[in-house]
Amino acid sequence: MRKLKYHEQKLLKKVDFISWEVDNNLHEVKVMRRYCVQKREDYTRYNQLSRKIRELARMIKDLDMEDPFRKESGDNLLKQL
Repeated sequence: MRKLKYHEQKLLKKVDFISWEVDNNLHEVKVMRRYCVQKREDYTRYNQLSRKIRELARMIKDLDMEDPFRKESGDNLLKQL
């Protein structure tokens, strides 16, 4: 790898690659403004929770239709929601 130029070194000092997050800022701001969400942490926590619920519902859906566990767990999920 070649040696970085001076201006490249200066730019890289401001970037932290260890805790780099995907920048979805514009979409988050639009959604937060639309639904009057005050804190970004609340929005991210809601996204994580909804993702887990969708995954759980998909796993329940993939079970056999006649499976008693599917019926029971589907009913439990609907009651909790």
